[in-house]
Amino acid sequence: MINDSENGGLAFLKMHGLGNDFVVIDARGRDNPMTAARARLIGNRHFGIGFDQLALIRMDCDTIAVDYWNADGSLSDACGNATRCVARLMMAETGDKSVVLRTGRGDLMCEDANNGLIRVNMGQPQLGWKEIPLARNVDTLALPIKGAPVASGMGNPHCSFFVDDTETVNLDELGPRIENDPLFPERTNVQVVQVVDRKNLRVRVWERGVGHTLASGSSSCAVTVAAARKGLTERCVTVHLDGGDLEIDWREDGVWMTGPTMLVSSGTLSTEFLKAAG
Repeated sequence: MINDSENGGLAFLKMHGLGNDFVVIDARGRDNPMTAARARLIGNRHFGIGFDQLALIRMDCDTIAVDYWNADGSLSDACGNATRCVARLMMAETGDKSVVLRTGRGDLMCEDANNGLIRVNMGQPQLGWKEIPLARNVDTLALPIKGAPVASGMGNPHCSFFVDDTETVNLDELGPRIENDPLFPERTNVQVVQVVDRKNLRVRVWERGVGHTLASGSSSCAVTVAAARKGLTERCVTVHLDGGDLEIDWREDGVWMTGPTMLVSSGTLSTEFLKAAG
């Protein structure tokens, strides 16, 4: 357990998966300390700690559960890299080689993949327009948006643009525009994807509620599913992100993601800061 200091502050860990960075707070055995306002302030890189997502660990009956807060104070059902980070902590705590984490996406099986790698089964993708969700019934393999992107769900919505060269795309313009497109009632994550060959994808990511990020686990799963559905790649590929590589394998039992994690530091949010955060 991540222990608080004696002065009433709130302990946290800072972790990342390929530069996709997280604040991790252990709320087991206590009242839930998180609110949207507090998440926004902690996530502010100037006035708080800064993160892409905050992972809050709690208990749901006898199962370890994780809530994911985006930097804008919104909640998300899924965050693949944060799930791998929490899984690493829980397996280190118990000494086990696997752990099940309960998320809004469902119960996810996580495994120690050896050599410092953590693997998680992110479940089967959501491919129907209602499940993703979209605002109306359209072809999810060719959305009625310029560029004919692919829509997928991995517990959160994704919109994947296949392009000749990811580096030529102005993601800071495309990302927020597509994130808030009316076709996505819950907003969407946005990826630009370049097919290198049938086993490699080059991907850049805009995350809803976060912005341009160095890596995204659920986005990597979504683009792998999209590329396989379009017949462009195999179902097992390496996704090359700005922050590094993830191995994605779309199997019969779900989409498995394997990659590294990093524990950066531990610290305590002061009582002064917590009062300011509300």
